[in-house]
Amino acid sequence: MIRFENLRKCYALGHQSVAALKGVSGVIETGEMVALCGPSGSGKSTLLNILGLLDLDYQGEMAFGENASALSPAPRHPDDAARLRRCQLGFVFQKFNLVPVMTALENVAYPLHLNGMSRAAQQRQARQMLEKVGLGECLHQRPDHLSGGQQQRVAIARALVHRPSLVIADEPTASLDSQSANQVIDLMKCLGHEAGTTFVIATHDPRMAQRCDRQMNLLDGQWMQEEMQWAV
Repeated sequence: MIRFENLRKCYALGHQSVAALKGVSGVIETGEMVALCGPSGSGKSTLLNILGLLDLDYQGEMAFGENASALSPAPRHPDDAARLRRCQLGFVFQKFNLVPVMTALENVAYPLHLNGMSRAAQQRQARQMLEKVGLGECLHQRPDHLSGGQQQRVAIARALVHRPSLVIADEPTASLDSQSANQVIDLMKCLGHEAGTTFVIATHDPRMAQRCDRQMNLLDGQWMQEEMQWAV
């Protein structure tokens, strides 16, 4: 479970202060796949950065895990946040963010290396995850030899390889054609539910939003009460 209360975040813009989040609260259940929707500038990326412990400078409270109902606070010290990100969180980005000089296998194994796993175990676990996302034939290919859809599948494998409790995804289908986007959505939904992993996904893509378990809609740093209507 993730629970957050009265999250507020302001950015300095010259001599002015701009409020990106204006006191949002919510609960995301374990294993849920939630679409975070809203127009550009609504606060989606700010909320993702806070939930992903990338931004520790905010007001309000947030808690993870079984004790979230008691609102045991998320870490605010950079070292504590980094440890939790390394062990409990995964990330998927619009631009894939793969290391270009590493093979698919090396990219997926990298989080395991950071967590101190032996090289043999890294290779075995990374290989198994790449096979799960249908890339067993591409283990030793570098990102520039893979299609966009294949690169995003590598990124999903990397995000899930250390069995995180939460995956933060920022526009994961925005750079993909329809076929690749649908494959990525299917993978995230299937693998996430299989492992009981919680996904919070910022998206403008109606294909993504409509396949999630629930939508949470932001506008100008506050929740919208109604579900967004998507053009078809």
